[in-house]
Amino acid sequence: MRILLINAARLAESNETEKVDILIENKYIKEIAPNLTRDADQIIDCEKNMIFPGFIDVHIHLREPGGEHKETIETGTKAAARGGFTTVCAMPNTSPVPDNVETVQALFDKINETAVVRVLPYAAITKGLKGEELTDIKEIANMGIFAFTDDGVGIQTADYMLRAMKEAAACNTPVVAHCEDNSIVYGGVVHQGDVSERMKFPGIPSLSESVQIARDVLLAEAAGAHYHVCHVSTKESVRVIRDAKKAGIHVTAEVTPHHLLLNEEAITEDDTNLKMNPPLRSKEDQEALLAGLIDGTIDFIATDHAPHAESEKGLGFLHSPFGIVGLETAFSLLYTYLVKTGKITLNQLVDWLTIKPAQVFELPYGKLEEGALADLTIVDLDLETQIDKNQFYSKGKNTPFHEWNISSKPVMTISEGKIVYRSLTGSKTPASKL
Repeated sequence: MRILLINAARLAESNETEKVDILIENKYIKEIAPNLTRDADQIIDCEKNMIFPGFIDVHIHLREPGGEHKETIETGTKAAARGGFTTVCAMPNTSPVPDNVETVQALFDKINETAVVRVLPYAAITKGLKGEELTDIKEIANMGIFAFTDDGVGIQTADYMLRAMKEAAACNTPVVAHCEDNSIVYGGVVHQGDVSERMKFPGIPSLSESVQIARDVLLAEAAGAHYHVCHVSTKESVRVIRDAKKAGIHVTAEVTPHHLLLNEEAITEDDTNLKMNPPLRSKEDQEALLAGLIDGTIDFIATDHAPHAESEKGLGFLHSPFGIVGLETAFSLLYTYLVKTGKITLNQLVDWLTIKPAQVFELPYGKLEEGALADLTIVDLDLETQIDKNQFYSKGKNTPFHEWNISSKPVMTISEGKIVYRSLTGSKTPASKL
């Protein structure tokens, strides 16, 4: 199967664009050059659209097995494709938890059966995510899992984290951490600050996150491990990570689109689409996150896509689960509200969604070059529209960005040479192939 993309605008390092044709043969990019010979099974005209490497999201929740009413591997990966993602990494807070050879293998089998884009699954650090007994890290690492994490609950004791880091380091596998010291969370549901006082909601102190990161970077140094921090949300966390990097500790970090675009001031009513963990912090924290991303303290962006059923999210701030969806809105929101406003460049945004996560985790993806796997995302940067949660492919509709205006949208996603999402018109099959 040969697919020819013509008139595609590619982003150069100068942030300028250049027009190229791209020939895909089987799973790979065969050739990139202006005006390629029109010898293909399918020709797709990308006039007026930009083409990027397929986006990579190392932090999503697919809920399957055990939470199929919220999301399945099929619906979640279709949502990923609609958002331009060709590689996603699925967190292990499922039922059963992937914490032994049998459950990990069953997960791989289900992914192979139903996923429409590449899924790299995490395995748990502790059995059942309970923090009471380490999994067999060496045995599971040999199965090819992406990394180890107890995302959603974190590792509460330094002893367990240090032992996990040492074992993971011996397997050359990263440890990825949801950082939250439960002893100082106090049942909070929003950031401890102006909004928690005004709304009379229990607050989550910033210290609950930063103090555990401070602990963990020292453990990572002692263990010689690659330690990755999930969804950084506070200015103190940024400072700790920056200092650790300066000290030569192998620490990397991610930030979510919602923490970059929103702060606690967005919470004006009991709207649970604004309830996530970590919570929306202060405006000062929000500004520190963007500054940390720009100066390289934070390495890239991940969505923390966390779908829930509407009935679960309808229980009010005190009782509904944490989390919002993000796969289908990430690029459009970030382009509209950070690139078009001049806060970052398009090159930076694309790097944070492709090259940087690939580099951090040594993945062979995120490349737009001859010989690379044909993971590609085609985007209409000029399309003016609104986010409509009712159009989501995800089962989760829990987003605070419903009806936000956006000025770009992925229109086609190609994963390993196969078109997995398209709203782009203008393709044709050459007469010689009919």
